[in-house]
Amino acid sequence: MTKMRLLFTGGSGKAGKHVVPYLLNQGHKVLNVDLTPLDHPGVENLIVDVTDSGQVFNAMSSYVGFAELEPGHGVPKFDAVVHFAAIPRILLKPDNETFRVNTIGTYNVIEAAVKLGIKKIIIASSETTYGICFSDGQTDPHVLPLEEDYDVDPMDSYGMSKVVNEKTARSFQRRSGVDIYALRIGNVIEPHEYAELFPHYFAHPEVRRRNAFCYIDARDLGQIVDLCLQKDGLGFQIFNAGNDHNGAIIPTKELAARFFPNVPITREMGENEALFSNRKIRDVLGFREQHNWRKYVKAEPGE
Repeated sequence: MTKMRLLFTGGSGKAGKHVVPYLLNQGHKVLNVDLTPLDHPGVENLIVDVTDSGQVFNAMSSYVGFAELEPGHGVPKFDAVVHFAAIPRILLKPDNETFRVNTIGTYNVIEAAVKLGIKKIIIASSETTYGICFSDGQTDPHVLPLEEDYDVDPMDSYGMSKVVNEKTARSFQRRSGVDIYALRIGNVIEPHEYAELFPHYFAHPEVRRRNAFCYIDARDLGQIVDLCLQKDGLGFQIFNAGNDHNGAIIPTKELAARFFPNVPITREMGENEALFSNRKIRDVLGFREQHNWRKYVKAEPGE
C-alpha cells in the first residue's frame, strides 16, 4: 500500500475528524487545512480560508511540520488532496453564502491541485444531490435505488453547490487528465451516535425518509477515502459513499413500498440492501464495510 503525503481540507469537521485518524493509521502523512485545528496526535494543522485562492495555493506548496525542513531539499509535493471543507448543510449560513463558500472553495482547491501537478484529488459531494433531503415538501426520487447515473436535481443551495462542484471536478479532469473522484457522502454517523439516534430512528422511521434511510459510518468513510487514494487511472468518477444496508429495521422492499410507493424500482435488491446504493464502491473500489449498525444497536424498535 502506497503511503502518501496528503493535504486534507476540513479535517476538523464531523466526518474529517474520523477520516484523518484513519488515514494516519494507514501510514499517510496529513496536513489538515481548516479554519479550526484538529487536536489529534500526528496531525499538522494550517489555518486556511479555502475561499481565498492565494491561501489555497500557498497551503498546497507548504511544509507539513518542522521536520520537513531538515533534509534541505525544498518543499515536497503533495501526493493527493482530499477536500472536505464546506458549510455542511443549509440553515447554518444564508443560502447565498453556503453556495459561495462551497463552490468557490472547491474551485480553488481543485485549481491549485491541478496547476501544482497533484495527480489525485478527492472531493466531498453529498447525498443531497439526489434532491430529496432538503427539498421543499415531501419529494419522491425518480427511481430507486439511488445510483451514480441518476439525474441529480436538488432545489436547495447546499445540494446545488455539490452538483456544481461535481461539474467543476469533471471540467478540471478533462483539461488535466488527473484522477478526480467525487464522493456523494451519505448521512455521517459517528460511533457514539448509534446508541443516541438509532433507537429513535427505528421507532419513527419516517424521520429518515429525506435521507432515503442511508448512513455512512465515519470510520468506513475513512476506508472509502483510502481506497480512492489507492485506486489510480479512473479519471473523473462519482461514488456513493454509504454503508451496505439501510439505517432501518424494515426490509428494503417493505421500506420502499411504505415510503416511496409510486417510485419505480429499477433492479432486484437484497433483503436489507441500501436504497442509497453503494454497489459501485464495492465493485470498483473493493469496499467492505466494517461498521454495520447492527454491531452497535439492537434491532428492536423503541426510543
